[in-house]
Amino acid sequence: MQVRELAVPDAFEFTPRAFPDKRGMFVAPFQEAAFVSAVGHPLRVAQTNHSVSRRGVVRGVHFADTPPGQAKYVYCPRGALLDLIVDVRVGSPAFGAWDAVRLDSESCRAVYVAEGLGHAFIALTDDTTMAYLCSTAYNPGAEHGVNPLDAALGLPWPGEIEPILSDKDRTAPSLTEAAEAGLLPTYADCVATYERLRTATSSA
Repeated sequence: MQVRELAVPDAFEFTPRAFPDKRGMFVAPFQEAAFVSAVGHPLRVAQTNHSVSRRGVVRGVHFADTPPGQAKYVYCPRGALLDLIVDVRVGSPAFGAWDAVRLDSESCRAVYVAEGLGHAFIALTDDTTMAYLCSTAYNPGAEHGVNPLDAALGLPWPGEIEPILSDKDRTAPSLTEAAEAGLLPTYADCVATYERLRTATSSA
């Protein structure tokens, strides 16, 4: 398993080794030892999500109140997508920064999005499937979004694909508007959350 920290701190890319043969392919997109070595604590899985999207569908930029937040480990078992991680943590040295990773069913590459970070993707093919391992259950009252087409963010949506957004994502505030409204998590609260998770692991 190859691991790379992304340009957004506390987000990681995981590339597993695939084993193709005449029958098909075997791959393990999530491997706990590699995850703990990179992140510093195990991934608690409280919910798994499965979404299927037609080409051009954009989901995000989504994030949750932190604490407790919702960390995500995501991969693409069918099709292909461009995954975007955005630092929406107020006070972060990388506030407003983003990174992009192509996830697809050939590489089974995965990304880890820590609590408090924003997450979005665009489907590059029809019937693109995204699988999420989530650290906490869905809590609609704690879920928020930033407009994925916010010009100030400058996310690298493919120019040849017309984005398809939900009404909720299309009318979401810009990053600046979300900050002014007090919707964004703070970097200090997020760092404290990460430290609690690591401390709980070391004392277990």
